[in-house]
Amino acid sequence: MKIVVCIKQVPATSDASIDPVTKRIVREGSKAMLNPFDLYAVEEAVRLREQAGGEVIALSMGPESAKNALVEALSMGADRAVLLSDRAFGGSDTWATSYALARAIDTLGGVDLVICGKQAVDGDTAQVGAGIAAKLDLLQAANVGKTEALDADGITVRRMHERGWDVVRLRFPALITVLKDINAPRVPTLRAARAARRAEIPVWHPADIGADPGRIGLRASPTQVVRTAPPAARSAVTTRIAGAPAEVAGELVRELLARKLL
Repeated sequence: MKIVVCIKQVPATSDASIDPVTKRIVREGSKAMLNPFDLYAVEEAVRLREQAGGEVIALSMGPESAKNALVEALSMGADRAVLLSDRAFGGSDTWATSYALARAIDTLGGVDLVICGKQAVDGDTAQVGAGIAAKLDLLQAANVGKTEALDADGITVRRMHERGWDVVRLRFPALITVLKDINAPRVPTLRAARAARRAEIPVWHPADIGADPGRIGLRASPTQVVRTAPPAARSAVTTRIAGAPAEVAGELVRELLARKLL
């Protein structure tokens, strides 16, 4: 079984800077981490490989520093990793990103299952997984909270939604995006972490995946950010209420009513 898990390196701080020209996050030189939802995607991919055999390939697109996220995926049990990195990819929106990742998955060949985290915490769009599935014409299930069954032909998952959940079966090849409910990510061993740091991670460019230059990068992205602004600062005033329990409860209710929070 061949599983590709798509991961992303995201800013590790809310103070990430914005490029004044492109209006996009400046990733080079900023403190970064593996997207939290992708931890669960990697863990699920490794668990499925442990159950069915095969290999897990971690795939990411970003600057050279994004190799750090791939190293973390390797330390958790991924077998190998590939990074898409080139100035031509810079500024890609979710449409262009999903195209590039789809081309890379197609280049890897013979992929049975693609797993993505629900969304990236820097954009919160949850569009890339669906975009990859659409471009590769894969069956897909979003917001997966549990793997119910797995066999050589497909996977059965519990897909969460506003009214509860559905159990659906997807024949391979397929794509799922996962929630944090699906598992508890493992803590890598020291040996695994050291081996991951020594691993060779190939860097692929647009030509390596047969990407159309007109479909990647900022100019090819239909989503254009016109303006960005930080959220308004929150007041941090703390009020301490003393007295007997009944008095404290009454005062709390009055305070909440005054602030129109009840």
